[in-house]
Amino acid sequence: MSERELLSRITRDPNICHGKPVIRGLRYPVSTLLELLASGMTPEEILPV
Repeated sequence: MSERELLSRITRDPNICHGKPVIRGLRYPVSTLLELLASGMTPEEILPV
């Protein structure tokens, strides 16, 4: 997936998570996901299927 496609998945809506950037359709703030990844968690641990 290209960088442009990945960035297009980040949205902002004042009615969702107080307007913080989130992953479209998930309502997970981008900042929270980045913190979890930085702490060593894998994408599978963060977003279980």
